[in-house]
Amino acid sequence: MNTTTLDFRSLPIAERIQLVEDIWDSIAENTAGALHLSSEESAELHRRLSEHHNEPSSSIPWEQVRSTLFGNQRQ
Repeated sequence: MNTTTLDFRSLPIAERIQLVEDIWDSIAENTAGALHLSSEESAELHRRLSEHHNEPSSSIPWEQVRSTLFGNQRQ
């Protein structure tokens, strides 16, 4: 394990967001199949997916959501 200390607070917000996304992606890669949803979470995902299939135009693309949330911070 690399023990180099990173003062993440000094990074620009966009870089901190990217760092969190990269960490989350690496966790997802390393735990594929190991994380389990509760029955309630699974039911909610199925409900949302069904809603999307029934009315795709009601969905908002992730890039649009990200842009709305973070605006110019991503640049």
